Amino acid sequence: MALPDDFLPLDAIPEPLAAPLRHAWERLGTALEQADNLASLQDQEGPGETWAALAPHRREQLARVLAISDFAAETLIRHPDWLPHLDAAGELDAAPDGAAWHETLAERLEGAEDEAAMHAAIRRFRRARMLGIVWRDLTRPPGIDMWATAAAVTRLAEACLEQALAWLERHLEARWGRPSPRADGSEQRLVVLGMGKLGAGELNLSSDIDLIFAFPEKGETQGGRKALEHQEYFTKLGQKLITALDAVTADGFAFRVDMRLRPLGDGGPLVGSFASLASYYQDQGREWERYAMLKARPVAGDLGAGAELLASVRPFVYRKYLDFGAIESLRELKAMINREVRRRGMQGNIKLGPGGIREVEFVVQAFQLIRGGRDTELQVTSLKTALERLPELGLLPEEVVEELTPDYVFLRDIEHALQALEDRQTQTLPAEEVDRERLALALDMEDWPALMAKLDEVRARVRRHFDAVIADPEEEVEDEAAAEAGGVELEEWRALWRDVQGEEEALVRLEEAGFADPAAAYRRLRALRDSRQVQTMQRIGYERLEALMPLLLDAAAASDAPDVALERVLPLVESVLRRTAYLALLRENPEALEHLMRLCSASPWIAEQLARHPILLDELLTPDTLYTPADKTRLADELRQALGRIPEGDEEAELEALRVFKHAQVLHVAASDIAGTRHLMKVSDYLTYIAEVVLETVLGMAWKHLTRKHGFPLRRDGERCGQAAEFLIVGYGKLGGIELGYGSDLDLVFLHDGATQGSTDGQRPLDNAVFFTRLGQRIIHLLTAVTPAGSLYEVDMRLRPSGNAGLLVSSLDAFADYQRREAWTWEHQALVRARVVAGHAELAEGFDAVRGEILGRARDTATLREEVVAMRHKMREHLAGSGGGDDFDLKQDPGGMVDIEFLCQYTVLAMSHETPALLTYSDNMRILETLESSGRLPAEDCQRLREAYLACRTAAHRAALTREPGRGRNDDFAEHRRAVIDAWQRLLEPAT
Repeated sequence: MALPDDFLPLDAIPEPLAAPLRHAWERLGTALEQADNLASLQDQEGPGETWAALAPHRREQLARVLAISDFAAETLIRHPDWLPHLDAAGELDAAPDGAAWHETLAERLEGAEDEAAMHAAIRRFRRARMLGIVWRDLTRPPGIDMWATAAAVTRLAEACLEQALAWLERHLEARWGRPSPRADGSEQRLVVLGMGKLGAGELNLSSDIDLIFAFPEKGETQGGRKALEHQEYFTKLGQKLITALDAVTADGFAFRVDMRLRPLGDGGPLVGSFASLASYYQDQGREWERYAMLKARPVAGDLGAGAELLASVRPFVYRKYLDFGAIESLRELKAMINREVRRRGMQGNIKLGPGGIREVEFVVQAFQLIRGGRDTELQVTSLKTALERLPELGLLPEEVVEELTPDYVFLRDIEHALQALEDRQTQTLPAEEVDRERLALALDMEDWPALMAKLDEVRARVRRHFDAVIADPEEEVEDEAAAEAGGVELEEWRALWRDVQGEEEALVRLEEAGFADPAAAYRRLRALRDSRQVQTMQRIGYERLEALMPLLLDAAAASDAPDVALERVLPLVESVLRRTAYLALLRENPEALEHLMRLCSASPWIAEQLARHPILLDELLTPDTLYTPADKTRLADELRQALGRIPEGDEEAELEALRVFKHAQVLHVAASDIAGTRHLMKVSDYLTYIAEVVLETVLGMAWKHLTRKHGFPLRRDGERCGQAAEFLIVGYGKLGGIELGYGSDLDLVFLHDGATQGSTDGQRPLDNAVFFTRLGQRIIHLLTAVTPAGSLYEVDMRLRPSGNAGLLVSSLDAFADYQRREAWTWEHQALVRARVVAGHAELAEGFDAVRGEILGRARDTATLREEVVAMRHKMREHLAGSGGGDDFDLKQDPGGMVDIEFLCQYTVLAMSHETPALLTYSDNMRILETLESSGRLPAEDCQRLREAYLACRTAAHRAALTREPGRGRNDDFAEHRRAVIDAWQRLLEPAT
């Protein structure tokens, strides 16, 4: 059937493409006539009938597709019946889901009696599907964009891989049998890992597919005519699978297969066992292989076993610490690509050239490699998904991602249009005029100059963002140094570190740079350089140290106190010589070096913390949060998110995350303290918030651990406890008084309201009392256990009923009874500073009632005064300073903090039966405020006591940060001490 002359709307196509379109249309017309004639001989309907029924919009699409894609034209000329079928199936507007493609291809392969028939069926299936994909990509019906195209090509590759593998397994079973089962009895199949864009689910239109083959366990095949070792069987199977897709036959090929990403590349075995692969990556894996494995994903064969394999090599890909060494590797890889681009004149390559596809991928993958071990949200194979998550993690500004995403899509659209021309893997811009016009039409650009203008803009933006992430930091510092006249240039620091010109010249340079004691600084540097640790470093570590030291010396010289900064930072450098990723972190982030110098200059305590826990260096990368501690709500949310990234049940990882969280948050508080952005009271508030959030989390972890093993205990009312921990952690001392300092331990008491009889309801039941004791022990273990990140807190349980001789955990009733009948006055004093810091809300109300009852009793003031004074004198005998001299102990000497605490405790015990407001707070400052507002003490006395307490605490606080003794000069504190001593004498030791 001849189609009418005006069937195809040729006028809608740009003039330069009219001639090639007419030529393609003429050939297609001939093919249709031949197909119709053949159908007529067989008394069937030819494709011309169904072509004539194509809707007008479909004819317009046909003209566009034929004008752009030689591949589509050649496919329709060879198979003119395919277009009506694709149209009727809806495949010109939307891709079927992957399951439908698997099912259809499996049906077509059922009739394949040999490998040649299997090859033909796969190639015809793939070509038909690709016609639909190309059509949709060039016509863009609703819902179709670059990502949809890439996903469709990926699903097609997966279907071809899986169905070809399944056919081969069945076909070869009679000859070689099936692999023997795994040790656990499960079936064993080949595992096919998709790498690169296949693993990412983002294949381009004519992409190679990068694969790695593996099998779970060694053994021998069973049930065939000839038994083969698994290594041989899976190798032969893998070879046949490659041929099934890659070999060029009369029907073309399905997918080009690249196996060079496997261990040892072309020189290594085609297939490896899980054990051999895990061993290889652990012992020999190279940096570029980490980069490659980012996108590894099981795509065919045993998908579950593939996930198991990837889990075993995940520590190789994603390091637990921040791995800024990955940037160096990417930088080297990009430099190698740039050299190849220049050598081969590939500037027009939109993938490898400047500002191309690979640079966007490098930006995203740099963050994945550096931070994926910590920010597990980045452990995804999809570039699109990872890119979207970078702003949420604070790694790239939202506006950068909003530029990179459409720019990447534009580059990939060009790539797809290039490959749609001939179904050929290419990323090079065309030189032929007609192909340039085709490209412009495919991207809906007015003409080639308009396309190139937009491409230049896109590539310039991509290159700018790429440089911001990947650029060498030394170049930035050199530029800044060159801009500042008189500054010591980086090259001079490098010469000084290497001791190229000798001691005399080094001393002159150090003095010029502002070091007060150049000789001491020089000795420290020389001691580090000549140390055995440095001399025995591996090459990559030594290179990182060599790259860092000039930057570090430059940052030290720029600090307010170069000598102090260098003295305190060098121990940190020594501590990470074997963990060189931290050297890379500092080298890659000059601003982090500046913050490091600032904090270490101000506080040896911070310097020690960083040297002991180098993982905290990560916090220097985000100044916005470094100097802004989180409030309690945000702390709880951040900790929840951090623990949410850890697989369920991995308690070791949870503990490590808890410790890193705690140390990092304390560092934030200390940094804000040093920067002067937080008042002392706020510093203690924040340190207390951190402890409370940690305690609440630890209680939840311990409760879950015990109930999972033993079930839930009985409440006192006979009902079972619920999922939430029905338990109380009561804080005493500084924790209870909301006055935690750096390094404070936690005074705790554990309470419950469980039944005295009965047991838990699990498979391994425990008596109620034993359960709650185990729970307390578990909490203490979680708080004090030492991991690589140290411990959480030191814990002191001596304030529980009967002290060390008492039960670790008491019921609330037993606690109340003890406080009523047996507690000493000093224990009631301690109760003044007690409050619930974690646990069940209803139980907390019960504790508050008991506390109020005990503290609110009417007492004989003379006896109370005598007992409080006696206890204070006893403490002074054991803990106070010797007296005399120019200074005094801020805490224990007369007129110090403990005197004020005892005054507050005495007033609460003596007056709260008449002034219940004194029971409201557990901290000294607000107790003093209540004494003033209630008129129980003169306003002037309360004001002077608050000022004295605040002055002593501030000095003690600073002493902790600077690692100095907690002492104050008498001259500075004379007025404060006098106010405290006067109040003490009036209230507690009046003259008789």
